[in-house]
Amino acid sequence: MPETANRPLNIICLATYFKGADFLHECKAHGCHVVLVTKEKMLREDWPRESLDDLIAVPNDAGPPLFIDLLAFLSRNRKIDRVIALEEFDVVTAALMREHLCLPGLSSSGAKVFRDKLSMAVYSQRAGINVPAFVPLVNAEEVDAFMQRVPGPWVIKPRSDVSAIGISKVSEPEQVHRAMSEMNERENLRERASYYVLARFIPGEVFHVDSIVNDGKVLFAGTNQYGRPPMQVAHQGGAYISRTLERGSADEKTLLAINKKLVRALGLERGATHAEFIKSDADGKFYFLEIAARVGGAYISDVLEAASGINLWREWARLEIADGKAPSKITPLRKEYAGIILSLAKQEYPDTSAYTDEEIIYRVKKLHHAGLIVRAPRLERVNQLLDDYGHRFVEDFVAVAPPPERPE
Repeated sequence: MPETANRPLNIICLATYFKGADFLHECKAHGCHVVLVTKEKMLREDWPRESLDDLIAVPNDAGPPLFIDLLAFLSRNRKIDRVIALEEFDVVTAALMREHLCLPGLSSSGAKVFRDKLSMAVYSQRAGINVPAFVPLVNAEEVDAFMQRVPGPWVIKPRSDVSAIGISKVSEPEQVHRAMSEMNERENLRERASYYVLARFIPGEVFHVDSIVNDGKVLFAGTNQYGRPPMQVAHQGGAYISRTLERGSADEKTLLAINKKLVRALGLERGATHAEFIKSDADGKFYFLEIAARVGGAYISDVLEAASGINLWREWARLEIADGKAPSKITPLRKEYAGIILSLAKQEYPDTSAYTDEEIIYRVKKLHHAGLIVRAPRLERVNQLLDDYGHRFVEDFVAVAPPPERPE
């Protein structure tokens, strides 16, 4: 049993959305006292209540001050040891809570680097990592100079949202000027445009690297390739696909090396990361897109566990419980291949029983979603199955909805 001053660790976890059940299970399995704080709208989700000592719901519009006050209230009778953000939108709030009581973990300034696409681009570029040319939408003269120097198309990206949420592709300077003007007018003359970045659009294939980090070093990382860029899926619809990258390939080695450099440059000491990169069709180089201090969503951790036997949530929990006293690396239990296909479904409860291949190891159970995870010893078989399912899903399930302003 983990102890601090001869007592179990007291851990508070934040989850604005339904994430991290395995993290909660692992903490409780090691004897920790676990409290989950979520929003009222998420209270009825299938949280692992058997692993929770308390489940607290705050108002949906609750801001950091309320969370800090809640932390202080809970600390009256039980000394808190950890505050952990299980979801992207809680990363900065958790950091502010830790700072309030001087608890270990990522600071608010460090957390903001992982929530701000401008900051992460600046830090990465300084470290010598390729980044698509970018400029903050602040100074009109600087923006115009950028568009003259860097030919379109470009993408306008919100600095603090996740994945493809809020991203738009533009081709003409007039579109950029109009977007900046509309942002500021819509917010009653507040300079909202400064919360966006204009970046060069690079056509290419998109990859993600998901890691477990301790003492600033990557203990484990898995590399995957998207079937289609997430921005394309978000804006055009269709099935989301991700699969293990060929083991030992030049692309895998390059991505793992860049990822280590990236984690070191951004200063994460402990936790999980989800980083995305694009391999340019034009020059074959990898360019950094974004990184988050969390486990990747869309069943990414399940795919990695299928291929490697490593559960990112559980490994992260063990690091927090061990207080940094951990092995120098985490060795995969197996080296197979896995992949996922996932889509919005026109049926409320989509039926995937017609998909009978023995490689299917998991069927997504979520309203209006169809999804399958497959595993095989050979990448060719995973590719064959996902390509086949991609065609079949279009006929059987795929529904198209506008890109969400926030993840579901």
